[in-house]
Amino acid sequence: MHAINIISGISMLGVFVGSAALVIILSVFNGFEKVILSLYSNFTPEIKIEPAQGKTFDPNTPYFKQLSHNEALFSYTQTLQEKALIRYGDRQFIGTLRGVSKDFLKNPQLDSTIQNGSFTLDVAGNPFVVIGATVQNSLGVNINNPMAQLQIYSPRRKVINAVNPEDEFVRRGINVSGIFSIQQDFDDIIVAPLAFTRDLLDEPTDVSSIELNFKKGTNLNQQQEAIQENLGSGFLVKNRFEQNTELYKTLKTERWSVFLILVFILIIAIFNIIGSLTMLVIDKRKDIAILTSLGAGKPLIQGIFFFEGMMISVSGCVLGMLAGLIFCVLQQQYGFIKMGGQMMVIDAYPIHLKINDFIIVFLTVSGIAVIASGVSARLSVKGLDEIKQDL
Repeated sequence: MHAINIISGISMLGVFVGSAALVIILSVFNGFEKVILSLYSNFTPEIKIEPAQGKTFDPNTPYFKQLSHNEALFSYTQTLQEKALIRYGDRQFIGTLRGVSKDFLKNPQLDSTIQNGSFTLDVAGNPFVVIGATVQNSLGVNINNPMAQLQIYSPRRKVINAVNPEDEFVRRGINVSGIFSIQQDFDDIIVAPLAFTRDLLDEPTDVSSIELNFKKGTNLNQQQEAIQENLGSGFLVKNRFEQNTELYKTLKTERWSVFLILVFILIIAIFNIIGSLTMLVIDKRKDIAILTSLGAGKPLIQGIFFFEGMMISVSGCVLGMLAGLIFCVLQQQYGFIKMGGQMMVIDAYPIHLKINDFIIVFLTVSGIAVIASGVSARLSVKGLDEIKQDL
């Protein structure tokens, strides 16, 4: 009898630990997703307009001028982007030069990405650039030395096989105001004023894209559909998901892969209940026979053992979710479990609680418990007639 109680307790403990682990892991993945997407949103607009073919387009059409005065807009940014050769001293690096109009600086989160300096693109009419951490690491830029400028090279249009190779390139010098760090996909970017980029690339009119951010409460789906309808098939109008499809897919895949692994472990823990209930059935064979002699039918006997299996599983699940919730709240408040590495954005594991996760965990555990308890309940009436004859 003591062995049965111990095994039942171990089964409940397994469900408890598994349920708590599911809640914690899902909340951590939610936290990572929220942090990563918030970082990406610094350089990823809510809606981006690009040409369906080619690299640039003319933004001075009547529709784009009308769109720029849309009352729902928070920022309307014209961008001109191209690969460029960057030199600093005797080092060089091929990065992405990204010219942006003034509305780009309306983003209040830009300063949070800065490692050194400030996110400044103009000082008293003089242009400045902000470079990514990858560019900084490759070139060793000292932003405190105003005499040492970045030299940015771009191929000159309509010049082929010049006598002097340098005549094939447009070169412009510019000072660095700050260094930002977001993620590897963005850290090779050099953000510059649009006018400076136009001069370097000899592109007085066209842009690579138009980036739109809207005021809070705006229906982005409606805005995207309306813009796409007006522009037609010549342009691609993308939301944040469509701009970073691989990122979103990766986050979802990792989340559900870990969830399935933990569910498999939880299945093993819950099916231990079959073992403990089977031993209980063996121990209570005579009692079961007596109950049936008193008029208890097989459904009643099965219901008793089914209820006990569900009670063990659901109790462990509820207590586990409660423990997971307490742990997550404490981690949110105090961040006592650190990432282990030096990170500029977060130093402790992020947590973001969602009620849907608790519902998913409860339904998952309940579903597995129903199967396990059902198997155990069927064993309780197996060979019942033989037991009665023995009595």
